[in-house]
Amino acid sequence: MTIMTRLTAAAVLATGLATSALPALADREDPKEINFGIIATESSSAQREKWGPLLKALEDKLGMPVKPFFASDYAGVIEAMRFDKVDIAWYGNKSAMVAVDRAGAEIFAQTTKGKGGNGYHSVMVVHKDSPLTYEDVMKCGKTLNFGLGDPNSTSGFLVPSTFIFAKEGVNPKDCFKTVRNANHETNLISVATKQVDAAVASSTGMYSRLKKAKPELFAELKEIWRSPLIASDPMAWRPELNEDLKAKIVYFFMTYGRHGTDAEVANARETLAVIDMGPFVPSSNAQLWPFYEMDQIRQRMSIEGDATMSKGEKKEKIAAIDKKIAEIRAAAAARPRK
Repeated sequence: MTIMTRLTAAAVLATGLATSALPALADREDPKEINFGIIATESSSAQREKWGPLLKALEDKLGMPVKPFFASDYAGVIEAMRFDKVDIAWYGNKSAMVAVDRAGAEIFAQTTKGKGGNGYHSVMVVHKDSPLTYEDVMKCGKTLNFGLGDPNSTSGFLVPSTFIFAKEGVNPKDCFKTVRNANHETNLISVATKQVDAAVASSTGMYSRLKKAKPELFAELKEIWRSPLIASDPMAWRPELNEDLKAKIVYFFMTYGRHGTDAEVANARETLAVIDMGPFVPSSNAQLWPFYEMDQIRQRMSIEGDATMSKGEKKEKIAAIDKKIAEIRAAAAARPRK
């Protein structure tokens, strides 16, 4: 199955799931309340407080309850959408890829940054007093404890896997004494409190969320590596939602922080700033093409650096990956990103 076909088939598969765990069709299309999934970038208590005002504004616009949904990891939100327990979700690009493939998710909006721009970075950090440089960390002497992100995180896992580990030709488990997977907040705090020697996280998690919430811990960190720019996060919904409800949801996200009186716009912008966002812009699943390609490149680089494979095995696997990359690029060229 081609990459393009797989993306299209994912939505068909999600709508065709037949299981007693799913609610009746009418309830799936016309829910009496909206469950809003929020990926686990930090503690659920912190996220509940930060996202509350935005969800209340959405609730008022839709005229129905909007309830936050939290899980201990990114996969929990993805699976909740798969089984119709979540109607709308804020994802990272990597988790959105999985949500599209497994849950038939449809992206309808993209976040922006409050101070302008539409992207962020993955960063590697050490304690401010640590003598470690990026080169020191990547010597892979199995003496360091390392913090890696959730496997479905873009900046915590996919990007460092591509631009650090695949590029350097190393497996984190073979490189470090221990590898811990955690959310951005936990990884940053673990470095600040010297529980791990180095870790990766999102630049937003470090320079915005942690700096605001726990400045004393932020002050203990030092950045030693930064990735290329990562496109801002998507918002996605279940495809089964009826078109009238989708139209209301889109209207809210496209006008929030833009339309209304000066006071209403200012209040909305302040609400968005709390979650490190600016006004939303339209988007679609085409936003994910670069990340599908990145994932294939990551796999290609890993195979090229694998000393356990024969030349024949490498050639066969790389040829298959190159074919997928060509399919992704053709699909991306056939449809605009936005």
